Formats: sequence, structure tokens, C-alpha cells
Amino acid sequence: MSDDVERMYWYNLRTGEVEQGFQSPAVDRVGPFETRAEAERALEILRANSAKWAEEDEAED
Repeated sequence: MSDDVERMYWYNLRTGEVEQGFQSPAVDRVGPFETRAEAERALEILRANSAKWAEEDEAED
């Protein structure tokens, strides 16, 4: 991951738009993502990560 997060891409949860850099409040955005295409898939990535973490938590119990 790049060290310059201000140049990376973020997905704005409120607007559904991809942004480059810190354009909106942190509470409204998720990321950072390396590419615009990756940020466009943010919701899909978040769902997949959430499912993976839930499975890992369940396996630990």
C-alpha cells in the first residue's frame, strides 16, 4: 500500500462516489484503496471481508 494516503482512493458511503484524497469527512468514507477500480468495488470488498471475519470468529468459539 502506498505511503501517500492523500493520493489514494476512498469510497464515500454517503454519496456512493469514489474520491481521491481526503475530500469528505472520515465518517463518510472507507479506504484507502490503491486504484479507482478497487474503490468502486468497496461495498463488495467490505461484504467479503465481513463474511470472512465472521467465519474466523465462529471458528474461534
